Amino acid sequence: MIYLDAGTTYSKVISTENCLNERFLVDVRDENYYYIVPSSIIKTSDIIPNRSCGHMSDASENEIIALAKGAKKLEIDSDATVLDLGSRDAKWIRFKDGKFHDMDWNTSCASSTGATVEMLMKFYGVKENELKYDAEKFSVTCGIFGMEKIMDSISAGVKPAEAISKFVHGIAFNAWNFSKKPKKIYLSGGFCENKCFTESLKQYCTTISLGRFVLCEGLK
Repeated sequence: MIYLDAGTTYSKVISTENCLNERFLVDVRDENYYYIVPSSIIKTSDIIPNRSCGHMSDASENEIIALAKGAKKLEIDSDATVLDLGSRDAKWIRFKDGKFHDMDWNTSCASSTGATVEMLMKFYGVKENELKYDAEKFSVTCGIFGMEKIMDSISAGVKPAEAISKFVHGIAFNAWNFSKKPKKIYLSGGFCENKCFTESLKQYCTTISLGRFVLCEGLK
């Protein structure tokens, strides 16, 4: 059995067999193999998932449903907000008394997602470990205007890593507002591994990272 969460930049795969290159393998547990693979490789591979979700596949499952099912399998509160923030979109779901209560899904603006950060880091040659929490944040209501602020700051002498860190703080603030300002957020997706983002989000709410395989777990 192969379960695929096909993201724009990276895809997550859970398989009952060792079906992909070992260099993509990140974990083995409960007799399942966990992979994080560049989506460009998934598109050209002969992998045929039994169940899938995401932009880069002929999805058989809705991502919100996969997120809800995956989160329910983990140790979360009965009243909980789960936010999935990846490269292309942001979505959250809220449980109340252990049951679905509310949700939202932003698929139209890259200002609240990781693609903008990835492009900026590549353009300025900044590595992720160079990004540090900064108390100052850039407003990123619009991703284009946010990038203008970064460029203006760098032109004024601010180091690229510092300017992008302020942008990431702005994304965290946006994500918290988008999720309706909960006291606690269970975080899913690629931003789980971005310390600058998680430290920024912690300024507004308790933040618990669930990792990058929540949607995949929801497909199982």
